[in-house]
Amino acid sequence: MESIVSIKPLLAVLVSAIGALFIIFVGKKPNIRESWSLIAGVIKLGIVLSMIPDVVYNKKVISYSLFTLLPGLEISFRVDAFGLLFAMGASLLWIATSVYSIGYMRSTKEGSQTRYFACFAVALSSTIGVAFSANLFTMFLFYEGLTIVTYPLVAHKGTAEAKNGARKYAIYLLGAAKAFLVAAIILTYNLTGTLEFSKAGIFPIDVQSAHPELLYVIFVLFLFGFAKCAIMPFHGWLPAAMVAPTPVSALLHAVAVVKTGVFAVLRVIFFVFGADLMMDIGVDVFVITFASFTIITASLLALSRDNLKARLAFSTISQLSYIILGAALLTPSAMIGGIIHITNHAFSKITLFFCAGSIYVSSHKTEVSQLNGIGKKMPWTMAAFTIATLSMIGIPPVSGFITKWYLVIGSMERHSFAVLAVLLASSFLNAAYFAPIVYKAFFKKENSDDLSHNNDVHKQEVIKENPFLVVPLTLTAIVSVVLGLYPDFIVQIAKMVI
Repeated sequence: MESIVSIKPLLAVLVSAIGALFIIFVGKKPNIRESWSLIAGVIKLGIVLSMIPDVVYNKKVISYSLFTLLPGLEISFRVDAFGLLFAMGASLLWIATSVYSIGYMRSTKEGSQTRYFACFAVALSSTIGVAFSANLFTMFLFYEGLTIVTYPLVAHKGTAEAKNGARKYAIYLLGAAKAFLVAAIILTYNLTGTLEFSKAGIFPIDVQSAHPELLYVIFVLFLFGFAKCAIMPFHGWLPAAMVAPTPVSALLHAVAVVKTGVFAVLRVIFFVFGADLMMDIGVDVFVITFASFTIITASLLALSRDNLKARLAFSTISQLSYIILGAALLTPSAMIGGIIHITNHAFSKITLFFCAGSIYVSSHKTEVSQLNGIGKKMPWTMAAFTIATLSMIGIPPVSGFITKWYLVIGSMERHSFAVLAVLLASSFLNAAYFAPIVYKAFFKKENSDDLSHNNDVHKQEVIKENPFLVVPLTLTAIVSVVLGLYPDFIVQIAKMVI
């Protein structure tokens, strides 16, 4: 594949970091501060979209190297179809989340808003850095940087609960990276002499034949080292991080953190090991087993949670393993399903978190059991929630259906009825923990306690939808439908990857 040298990947990484400096500089002027968030987001999206003609239509790779530390060890960027797909979703959703954050942070009168918007911007720089990394070393640096810069966001409220959640977040992610990921990268470099991504994988034939057991161990280290993918048992950080403000939860679950985890795992599967080596050493069975276990177990845990954000958190853990499962099946359709679910899940899940935040801002309700009749007072919010719910379950015409269609076909290509059973069971469980929320919102009357509260005129005024919150969640819900009706573009990119 032809490579062209361009500074665009570096600019895409830097623009939001530079935006963070402007945000800090004008921190005492909220309107200007938040304008810089939107301006940086629009510029970043423009840079990312400008690379589509070369990468998608001309099938070229855009590269840019900063400097070399050692032979085969450098800080460099490489934009291929896979990285571009991830970057497009993250860039577009940052703009939506910025608009949403303005309404949420002002409505709840959160403190330290300048720090919040600045950390948010730097987090997007780290995310794009992961997307456009040309090698494992560069990806590791940005991956770790993302953990560090999102720590203040998780601990944002400053309460004992927030600090404990942030501490658990940091221990899991930094600990897993130090215990497993560093070892995997060092072993890989010693065996290959390089960390550059390659479509055929980077392990030489003689290494593959001489050290199959060691390669198996290295892959397991990668899988658990990239703990942001939240595969069980390294998932506990994700529910703990729900103490953060809802826009941060949206960032964690849809835009940046968890998606860098699954993106990094897929990078290792496709561009470090390669499908043939994965099957030769048998590690694909290991991954399929853990991913399937995570899908079912997390769905059962979601079913048992009354807190809305907690239910969404366990749903995320389950949905992320769809991505890893699709890649690990190593059949064409399954791999396509896994890749496109990075985008499909992003838009659907961020819609759900936006809706949870909208409900909290307008009514201060956080539990599923409190949502009786909320759909009549917040019709736009709950309509968007319903659309995103259909996507999670896998019902057409929403985007989640396309994912599950490809995954089901992929399980048949592999002749795995066990995986097919997991997919069908998980869809049933998705319906079991999402459908009651929609039913309560639209078809059940308010609780008597809520009705007595609503006799207060002021309380009546509070339960109204905030336009700053409703517009982003409506748009992301619409995109989920559009991706379901017109999936060809992202499917085409996924085919280029595999």
